Amino acid sequence: MEEKKSPKANLENKKLMFIQIGMIISLLIAWLAFEHKSYDKREIDASLLRQTEVLEEEMVEITKQEEQKPQPVEVPKQTTQLEIVQDDVETEDININAEVEQNEVIEEYVAPEVVEEEVVEQEIFQIVEEMPSFPGGEGKLMEYVAKNIKYPQIARETGIQGRVFVGFVVEPDGSISNVKLLRGIGGGCDEEAMRVIKSLPKWKPGKQRGKAVRVSYQIPVFFKLQ
Repeated sequence: MEEKKSPKANLENKKLMFIQIGMIISLLIAWLAFEHKSYDKREIDASLLRQTEVLEEEMVEITKQEEQKPQPVEVPKQTTQLEIVQDDVETEDININAEVEQNEVIEEYVAPEVVEEEVVEQEIFQIVEEMPSFPGGEGKLMEYVAKNIKYPQIARETGIQGRVFVGFVVEPDGSISNVKLLRGIGGGCDEEAMRVIKSLPKWKPGKQRGKAVRVSYQIPVFFKLQ
């Protein structure tokens, strides 16, 4: 005959069965959680690996261009030569006769172009043992100026008259250079006086200790209306 179990034994068996089922469910949950974390970790590692590969492919070597240094510019040195005019040098006035006929046509004077002169290192003397002289003397010099000078029309119409002082240098070969206006009166008289002085023929050069040298000279040209 089958032995009947007591109610107390049945209750104990049911409790044991529930405990075993609970342990199985806990183990199953733990295993699922572990698998899920491993899967996420593998996914993260794969994503980081792909990003690293993309960054390595995008890296480009940067080159630096050499800066060119500006070349220094040499500025030419400029020298200035001062010419001192002595007031005690005796000069002779040159009178210009402005009387002309009413019908005479006077050419309009055009100022010459100013040409920059080269600086000459040779010394320019103010007074030397033998001063330069115009061929034929002072009389011929006055005659030449009076013959070649023309009274400017503007000065004639406005009544301008007076003395124009012109300075220049007599070179060792007798030629005239460095023509400069020392004192003017305007009205075109200054430019006309300088034009005539520039056209002077060669002089007898000045000498110092028997050697021809450069000598500074000045001439007053008198413009007078009559």
